[in-house]
Amino acid sequence: MKNIPLLIIILLFAKKGFTQETIERSRQTSKHITEKLHVLKSDKSTRQGSCLVIYDKKYAIANGKYDHDVRVGIWHFFTSDGHLVQNYDYNSKEITYEAPEDTLSNLRYFVDKQLADSDKTTKPFKVGGRYYGYLPYLKLFKLPANLMDINRTVSWAVCELLVSPYGRLAYLKVTLYSGNYTKTFNMNIDLLAEEDKVFVPATVNNQPIGCRIMLKAYIEDDGTLGF
Repeated sequence: MKNIPLLIIILLFAKKGFTQETIERSRQTSKHITEKLHVLKSDKSTRQGSCLVIYDKKYAIANGKYDHDVRVGIWHFFTSDGHLVQNYDYNSKEITYEAPEDTLSNLRYFVDKQLADSDKTTKPFKVGGRYYGYLPYLKLFKLPANLMDINRTVSWAVCELLVSPYGRLAYLKVTLYSGNYTKTFNMNIDLLAEEDKVFVPATVNNQPIGCRIMLKAYIEDDGTLGF
């Protein structure tokens, strides 16, 4: 019995050792997007605890938790106007909800195969949903200095992503349209995080197939892309 108090002390100490103090941080990652998250007080580069990503200080576009810089549990992803588009469980690594995609979506999908009316198809899915999940690809592009004075009202860009049957991003191209001017830029996908190169591939009749995703974007004043 005399050992019980010592055991209690050891357990309390161990519990305290696993409870790491955090502080809240806020940072603006682009013109429209702000992250509010917690980091370890002892290591401010390590995300720990809740994270909220906000568009234009109005709408949540991502919400979830980190455990030592790793996303854990269920994350919720939204459009830029706050509509839920996806829930993803990082523990089980599965999409638990994906909102239907309507005809107003900025995304279009193409496969190099003639499809019959009887074919059963699924589109490629990106963890993060159809808004937040595609932001890393837009961030790779910025207008070259010699094109910064183009008229934004008559200019736009189309991002083309090729996703292989294995669910890997094979290439990313950005084509700029401005009046009669057209130019295609090949983006360096090696600059992306590993998780941004991974998709759930498209299928035709339950067989994975390569798919091109086209995303129309506008050009911000600073030369970056938005959609």
